[in-house]
Amino acid sequence: MKILNYIDGTHFPAESNEWLENVNPATGSVFSQIASSHKPDVEKAYQAAEKAFPVWSGMSKQERSEILLKISQGITENLEELALAESTDNGKPLKLAKSVDIPRAASNMAFFATAILHDSQKAYEMDGLAINYTQRKPLGVVGCISPWNLPLYLFTWKIAPALAAGNCVVAKPSEVTPYTAFLFSKICQEAGLPVGVLNIVHGLGPNVGQAIVEHPNIKAISFTGGTKTGEQIAKIAAPMFKKLSLELGGKNPVMVFDDCDFDQMIKGVVRSSFANQGQICLCGSRIYVQKGIYDRFIQAFLERVKKLKVGNPLAEDTKVGALVSEPHLEKVMSYIELAQEEGGEILHGGNRVYPEGFEKGFYLEPTVIAELNTCDRVNQEEIFGPVVSIIPFENDTDVLAQANDTQYGLTAVLWTQDLTRAHQLAHQLDTGIVWINTWLLRDLRTPFGGAKNSGVGREGGFKALHFFTEEKNICIRI
Repeated sequence: MKILNYIDGTHFPAESNEWLENVNPATGSVFSQIASSHKPDVEKAYQAAEKAFPVWSGMSKQERSEILLKISQGITENLEELALAESTDNGKPLKLAKSVDIPRAASNMAFFATAILHDSQKAYEMDGLAINYTQRKPLGVVGCISPWNLPLYLFTWKIAPALAAGNCVVAKPSEVTPYTAFLFSKICQEAGLPVGVLNIVHGLGPNVGQAIVEHPNIKAISFTGGTKTGEQIAKIAAPMFKKLSLELGGKNPVMVFDDCDFDQMIKGVVRSSFANQGQICLCGSRIYVQKGIYDRFIQAFLERVKKLKVGNPLAEDTKVGALVSEPHLEKVMSYIELAQEEGGEILHGGNRVYPEGFEKGFYLEPTVIAELNTCDRVNQEEIFGPVVSIIPFENDTDVLAQANDTQYGLTAVLWTQDLTRAHQLAHQLDTGIVWINTWLLRDLRTPFGGAKNSGVGREGGFKALHFFTEEKNICIRI
């Protein structure tokens, strides 16, 4: 199978006719070839988008909404095929792709399709002298670059508000997981999305991603990925005065207090630790447990973690699938070695797994580490795998200082029945999101993003929609 670029409504190989191998993480074998594109392919995509912009931006909001809703419906109708493709491409359990990734992609398209019908402009009266009103216009051609951990989920999270606002898009999915973006382009064709409105260019980041960021006429960049890559994008885009939305890394603290609902907490912390093999920027990788329940927590947590089945992503009872690639597996394992060098104790896991029939896949045991300090590298650097460390704490002041002691500030989780404490700590945590007695409970209307090195700007709701517009004030003297 060949995964082709989607430019001007047609599927093409790269102009160079070069190809990348696409590996199934569950088996370690190549199952498709990906168009390996370069700057000329990005330019072709830009030209198609520029040509389509007057038509798409000139449509009424109702017309755009109807087309985007058809795309959402197309995702739902093709859920089985898309979920299997996502699992094959990414290594995640098929059950997870069916229940989370693909339904959320459909919801993303539907949400922004309807949001544009309910957006409003502001007006300001100047004591009878004048009336000011604001107008929002689409930017033009914008760039959307999405990661490999939640491929279609985050691809649609970016392009949906861009398209809804009236922009045309040059998009780059991760070269590690391009399959569902390729299938999505066919759904867009069937839904009647005008040619050139969405263009998908496959290839490596230094070739395609950089060409999108450097393009002088692409007005905005929305990127989700690693902090180092985000830093490079900012260096290029900022002097060009492009709008930037950067959703970057995290090293998220989970704070467990001795007054929590223990059973509910244990279920939630296991999920926030190992969902999607820990390959979600929102996963809680630093678990702080109050000393009064530390021993009880360790026993109950390990009991549940040991029951998580690692193996074939297509099996119904698999809880932990394959990591996305062999290089990523090696990176995660290097942090487990580092933890031991830093004095950490491996309470569970730490070893590669070779499931029967899938011995060449990229599997790793869920790994639990103790006896590390917050300042150790394993607790400071993003690992992005099924690895967590557990750290005891004394009181609110102690845990707050440790939780904030990192370059990242994406999310935090609090498990406590004391709502006064919960509110006080939530206000003091230097993160963009705080979950209290839950995790990954998302309302699409709310702002999403991080503090410090976890990103710039906010996605979600009208924040995302407005990011892809230029606001103009018009003043009329009375």
